[in-house]
Amino acid sequence: MTAATIRSELRFVLNGQDVTLRDVAPDQTLLDWLRVSRLLKGTKEGCAEGDCGACTVLVGRLTPSGGLVYEGVNACIRFMGSLDGCHVVTVEHVAAGDGTLHPVQQAMVDYHGSQCGFCTPGFVMSLYALWMEAPNPSDQQIETALQGNLCRCTGYEPILRAARAISSYGGTDRDPLLAERAAMIERLKALKDGARVEMGAGRNRFVVPANLDDFAALLAAEPTATVVAGSTDVGLWVTKQMRDITPVVFIAGLDELRSIAVQDGTVSIGAGVTYSEAFETLSAQIPALGPLIARIGGQQVRNMGTIGGNIANGSPIGDTPPALIALGATLTLRRGADRRTIRLEDYFIAYGKQDRRPGEFVEAVHVPVPKAAERFAVYKVTKRRDEDITATLGAFRLSLAADGTVEDICIAYGGMAATPKRAFAVETALTGQPWNEATVEAAMAKYAEDYQPLTDMRATAEYRALVARNLLMRFFLETTSAAAPAQVSRYEAA
Repeated sequence: MTAATIRSELRFVLNGQDVTLRDVAPDQTLLDWLRVSRLLKGTKEGCAEGDCGACTVLVGRLTPSGGLVYEGVNACIRFMGSLDGCHVVTVEHVAAGDGTLHPVQQAMVDYHGSQCGFCTPGFVMSLYALWMEAPNPSDQQIETALQGNLCRCTGYEPILRAARAISSYGGTDRDPLLAERAAMIERLKALKDGARVEMGAGRNRFVVPANLDDFAALLAAEPTATVVAGSTDVGLWVTKQMRDITPVVFIAGLDELRSIAVQDGTVSIGAGVTYSEAFETLSAQIPALGPLIARIGGQQVRNMGTIGGNIANGSPIGDTPPALIALGATLTLRRGADRRTIRLEDYFIAYGKQDRRPGEFVEAVHVPVPKAAERFAVYKVTKRRDEDITATLGAFRLSLAADGTVEDICIAYGGMAATPKRAFAVETALTGQPWNEATVEAAMAKYAEDYQPLTDMRATAEYRALVARNLLMRFFLETTSAAAPAQVSRYEAA
């Protein structure tokens, strides 16, 4: 890299104003900057972990195809370094310049959608993002959009009524963010100069790579750097654990990591593809994954979090790895210019340890689409249905021979061991046997050989062990029902 290709300032648009910053800490959150540096107090801090939605703002970003999309995100765990070339919109920018309320705001007023008012700005921003994409949303779309917004006054019904009525106050044709989209695209393109952003000194520095090759070279040279894509987990390292994450490399803006393609029966997903971006393709190709993605955090988390980051993080309760292991997924790992491909199940070695060499990163995950005759299901068990961390998650893929015996079965669980892990003993007990209740009941005893789960705040070891066995029985019952689809998906709240 030459000096001419390195920029030492962060550039983005805040509401209607161009912003240039030359002094930004690697772990500075957007929420703190808005409230402390810009005195924009409409964005609230409720939980500081991306759960309550009181800090919701919109972030507009250019898509690889040249468009512009606005998404609700959690400002409390969104780092400033990830905003280069973006448009940040806060609740203060929603009303017109003369004070006339936006249709979203007026609907909230008229339908008494604000109780104590603390969470209201976050609800407004989430509904604004939904309204731009679906001016006349269904109840299901509204509920999905608001999964990540909590009302401590329990006043959801007035908010839902307001959401249904927004378009009666005006159409999207006169909405500023939509009317000015072409102009904003040009403004953001002008900020994308193809340079690497590098700020700070020593370990107190962060880098926004210019492109994927720049990132690969940078990480090979500094293998201990913290790589941040969506920050849905790393954000909590800072806000809850007060961990030092420097130096930081922000990769959310790398278009080369945001590709998703279907070829020869395999879905290939770039490591930077968010849950929201992957939803449509994965739902169409592997229907059981659609409801799984819809249960990962709230909409704000799905707009930020990436499938590659969920894998790279290596958490034993990550939602996507068990399902992808059961499907036979593989990973492309890259270090510098060198690449290698491994099975996803081999990537997880022990708690906090993955098969990732110094300077190596997850570049893509490749997911085989189940064959027409295969049965595939995912079951997630949590204390509450929405926006809750998994207690136990089981994924199953089954192939039956013509005589009804088990030709092949792959079973993987999260929350049952130090890593996402296959149930090899259970699989062995089932393979070659008739797919009937007696076989399944006999195989359930083998779970004790595969897993010794822990007791924690989400579930006891005994509960997890019982649920794991029962999920196998549920899978059997669903796959033997005449009405059962080829791919099924069920989710239960404990």
